[in-house]
Amino acid sequence: MPTDYLLGPGPCRIFAGSAAQRALLRAPRWVAVKRREGHPMTLELREESVSCLAEYAKVPIRFQVDRIYEVTVLDGGLGGVQFRKRSVNPPYTKDYDAIKGEGPTRWAKRWNMSNWGVLSAFAEGRRMGGAVVAFDTDGVNMLEGRRDLAVLWDLRIGPQYRHDGIGSQLFAAAEGWAASRGCRQIKVETQNINYAACRFYAKQGCVLGAIDRFAYAEYPDEVRLLWYKSLGRDGKRD
Repeated sequence: MPTDYLLGPGPCRIFAGSAAQRALLRAPRWVAVKRREGHPMTLELREESVSCLAEYAKVPIRFQVDRIYEVTVLDGGLGGVQFRKRSVNPPYTKDYDAIKGEGPTRWAKRWNMSNWGVLSAFAEGRRMGGAVVAFDTDGVNMLEGRRDLAVLWDLRIGPQYRHDGIGSQLFAAAEGWAASRGCRQIKVETQNINYAACRFYAKQGCVLGAIDRFAYAEYPDEVRLLWYKSLGRDGKRD
């Protein structure tokens, strides 16, 4: 049965482990990270239930677009695809949660989230960020109809805590969550305008698996990038 704990104005629920292979992830874990200022910080990672998504959503996902990857198709695609970093002046803000129909509090209205994991990071009594992983869910096209694939649906860190190593810890937790369910790959979607995210996922060992220049009719200047990382033949992280 889930156990309750208090967070903010109301109770959230944290799952007690059932399968032995998931018990370690479900129990709170503590890891040490070093902030940019050089100060050490102890980070607590918890798996929460979807009932906490309203609290989860309070961490902003918006970011400043001040540089992008300009994607150029060479010789109609036969000559390959070229990525070139380009500065954006003036910069602008992109907020995925502000897009109509998007945002954590709307997901449960669109999909059955019983096979989703909500992984949250806390430190100094504050929610620092989190990651949401989707697995084996009808209607989620990103899953490609596969049961050996998990999707990192969302990854967000509070602006003041970015570049402190929290994202890497959450990505590793997402890998572990997916591997414990027998997944062989984890998949992530981002865009060419999210330069920092592209660099981050490449650093985590992801490889670019698909480029779609026509994915977003409402945002024709954005290119959809799909990243994959192998979790090993036996469902373990490589």
